Amino acid sequence: MREALVGLVRSLGYEARSFASAEDFLACDDLERFACTITDIQMPGMNGFELKQRLDERHSTLPVVMITARTEPGLEQKALSSGATYFLH
Repeated sequence: MREALVGLVRSLGYEARSFASAEDFLACDDLERFACTITDIQMPGMNGFELKQRLDERHSTLPVVMITARTEPGLEQKALSSGATYFLH
């Protein structure tokens, strides 16, 4: 799914880079060069909500788009309340 999303973003003319985990993304030395991040809510290790919290702790203004295939009620509201810029189900 991650590689398919990168391919889609690139097909639209944007540069895109993928990371195997939220932890790998946060370890990147040049986070400020990204225009936004697209993250799944459910991932091995750190989830999308935790990633957003860590970015907030770093005072990052990077827009975060959260995606998920999960269907439980209130998930979109939780994502937007956490500060996600957009939510895709």
